Amino acid sequence: MSEQDDTLRAARRRVRRRNSSLLILAAGMLVFGLAAGALYYVLRPTTLQIAVGPAGSEDVKIVQAFAQAFAHDGSAVRLKPVATQGAAESIALFTAGKVDLAVARGDLNLPASAESLAILRKNVVVLWAPSGAKGKRSTGSRVKSIDDLAGHKIGVIGSTQANVTLLRVILTESGVNPDKVAVSQFSIKQIAELARDPSLDAYMAVGPLDSKITTEAIAATAAARGEPRFLPIDVSEAIAQKHPLYESDEIAGSIFSSSPARPEDKVETVSINHLVVAQHKLDEATVGALVRQMFTLRLQVARDVPSAAKIEKPDTDKDAALPAHQGAAAYIDGTERTFLEKYSDYIWGGILLLSGLGSAIAWLRHYMKRDEREQYIAHRDNLLALISKVRGAETPEALETMMSEADDLLREALDCYDDGAIEEGDLAVIGLTLEQFHHAIADRRAVLGGDRPGLPRMRAS
Repeated sequence: MSEQDDTLRAARRRVRRRNSSLLILAAGMLVFGLAAGALYYVLRPTTLQIAVGPAGSEDVKIVQAFAQAFAHDGSAVRLKPVATQGAAESIALFTAGKVDLAVARGDLNLPASAESLAILRKNVVVLWAPSGAKGKRSTGSRVKSIDDLAGHKIGVIGSTQANVTLLRVILTESGVNPDKVAVSQFSIKQIAELARDPSLDAYMAVGPLDSKITTEAIAATAAARGEPRFLPIDVSEAIAQKHPLYESDEIAGSIFSSSPARPEDKVETVSINHLVVAQHKLDEATVGALVRQMFTLRLQVARDVPSAAKIEKPDTDKDAALPAHQGAAAYIDGTERTFLEKYSDYIWGGILLLSGLGSAIAWLRHYMKRDEREQYIAHRDNLLALISKVRGAETPEALETMMSEADDLLREALDCYDDGAIEEGDLAVIGLTLEQFHHAIADRRAVLGGDRPGLPRMRAS
């Protein structure tokens, strides 16, 4: 072998080693990128859009407070409020699939895809009639019960049609023809006009028992037309049976005022849940995490928005009028799956993927080293050929030349091993072949007249 050939082979080995290093680096970067991408996908926070309105309402304050708390706490699920003019617009966006969540009353026209996550509060129906101020009995009303409302006019606080629909249900179940009761709606900013309107014989408000709007309306009508006479809904249980979205409830005595007591005693009424609803298709794990966050941070949020403390868990019964989302039900009923149960398929899939990538890299590495492996096979065959040539050597100088060739072949084989083209077992084959070569050298020296003192002897590595 010439010195030029040795130099050329060495250069080729350097190129192959550099290419192999670049390939391993690229494969490592690919695996790292895949792992980082998978980790980001699993750990990144999920942001859900929630429709809520109108601006400045208690609903908006609660949602914004929770959104801020989730962001500050680094929660897995975040909220992005979408401002609307009210519940009707919120439900419209929800029905169109433009938002993931919405805040609305349970008796609104919710789509079939709506499922409950949490009850923000209970809205109760408050019905009352003016009794007439002292000395001004003409300003009072003849209405003493719901049965007396036929032929009279009632002022309903709130512009939503849902309040009028609920009033009609109450009248119908109480045996009063709704068409014989005139209705006039007033916005929450028209409480003063409501109180001064002499044509009204009764009033209706729908909201939480601690609602400032209801309390102010009762106080305003009392100042203008005398103390309120609260009208009990005696058929509340029948309404709840026939209309599952409504519930039988009661108004506690003195809840609107203790002096004078308003009402003087408890009053039977009807309530409707004010809810956070979610799309049925929303991921179960995401919903479960959101509900868990809401109830975990509820008291913390209540420091800024006290009404947040009243949030309740929805009914998880399968026959509920508005079913709970599976994710919410799993959290409430304690049937949530563990981390391994949720992601076992992904974990095993990742292991199989990494295993496949490892096998592919090993095969590619072996493929890239195929030329060196072929060289190793050639070196092994050449060593075997040298053994045959040793037996035919005529001079000690010829033996020295063959030993020099064996040195070169061994060096090439070691380079192949360093490059990863061959395994330890292949190197052991070279060692065994070299041992046979040395035996052949020793035997031939004996035939040629004995060992020469200055002749170098090669040992297998």
